[in-house]
Amino acid sequence: MLRSLHIIPDKCTGCLQCEMACSFEHEGVFNIAKSRIKVFDFHHAGRKVPYTCTQCAEAWCLHACPVEAIKMDAATGAKVVVDSICVGCKVCTIACPFGTVNYNADTGKVIKCDLCGGKPACAEACPTGAITYIDANWTGLERMRTWAARTDTQPRASA
Repeated sequence: MLRSLHIIPDKCTGCLQCEMACSFEHEGVFNIAKSRIKVFDFHHAGRKVPYTCTQCAEAWCLHACPVEAIKMDAATGAKVVVDSICVGCKVCTIACPFGTVNYNADTGKVIKCDLCGGKPACAEACPTGAITYIDANWTGLERMRTWAARTDTQPRASA
C-alpha cells in the first residue's frame, strides 16, 4: 500500500515545526532554510500553507536528470535523490513545476522530500494534524489522476 503526505491547509498555524523537524532529520540542524518542506505565507489572506514534493507519478524531476540521480524508492514510492550520483546541475529544479526540488549550496547537490524512508518527520512533528501520512487512496490521488486523464487534451511527445 502506497502512502502519501496529506496536507490540510486550514489546520496549519505556521509554527514551522514541520520545517524544523525536516531539517534536523536530514541535516542534523534546526535550520528551516535546509528543510525539504516549506510553509508558504499568504500575507494578504492571513494563511499559512505547508508544501513539499507531491511524489507525482509523472516525476518530471526524475525524467529530467541527465545522470539518473533520482530513483524511485520501491517501498515508499518516493522519488529520492542519490547524493553519490547527483552532480548538482539543477536541471531537476527547473523541471519541477511545483518548485519543490531545491539546491543545497553547502553540499552542491539537490534536495527534495524523500518521505523520510516511510516515517516523515514533518508529519510526526505537526502539532495540529495539518500534515499527516496516510494511505494514498484517502488523499484522493487516484481520483485526481482519473480526472486529469479525462481532461488532458495536450499532445504528448512519444518516447
